[in-house]
Amino acid sequence: MNKIIDIAPLIIFVALILVLLTFLSEKEDQLESVLIDSTFPEFSIASLKDPNRNLSKKDISELPALINVWATWCIACRIEHPFLMDLKKNSVLKIYGLNYKDEREKALDLLKRDGDPYEFSIYDFDGRLAIDLGVYGAPETFFIDENGVIRERHVGVIDKKVWEEKFAIYLNE
Repeated sequence: MNKIIDIAPLIIFVALILVLLTFLSEKEDQLESVLIDSTFPEFSIASLKDPNRNLSKKDISELPALINVWATWCIACRIEHPFLMDLKKNSVLKIYGLNYKDEREKALDLLKRDGDPYEFSIYDFDGRLAIDLGVYGAPETFFIDENGVIRERHVGVIDKKVWEEKFAIYLNE
C-alpha cells in the first residue's frame, strides 16, 4: 500500500502531461493569429539565394500569395514539399518561402535536390520576421490576399485536404 502512495504523484503527473500533450497536438493547426485581417508586416531581410540582396514586403508583388515558413531541420516541411511543388505547377497562386532558423547551404541544397516551389525565399536565420508573424515553428503557412492582408494561417503540413478547406476558397480553385 505504501508503494502505491509513493508513486501516486508520479502517475498523476504523467497522466496530466499526456492529457496536455494530446490537447495541444489536436489544436496545433487551430492556433489563432492576431495578424489575421492585418497587413503583412514590413521587413528587410536577405534573400536565401543571394545574401547580398535584401528582400522587403515590396518584393512580394504578385498577390494573392502564400508565405510558407520552412526549414531543412523540419521533418513536416519535407512531408509537405511535394504538395507545394504540385501547387506551384497547377495553380496561379505564387508561393514565397520564409526559411526559418536554418543553415543557408543546407537550405539551398534541399531546394536544388527536391525542387524549389518558391518565387524566392527570405533567409530568416534569426527568426526576426517569424517573430513579427507570431510563428510557433515550421511549417506554417499564411494566405495573403490581393491587398496584402493576411486572411488565413495554418500551422502544420499543407496537403490537399488542408488546401481545399483553408486556402482554395480564396481563389475558387
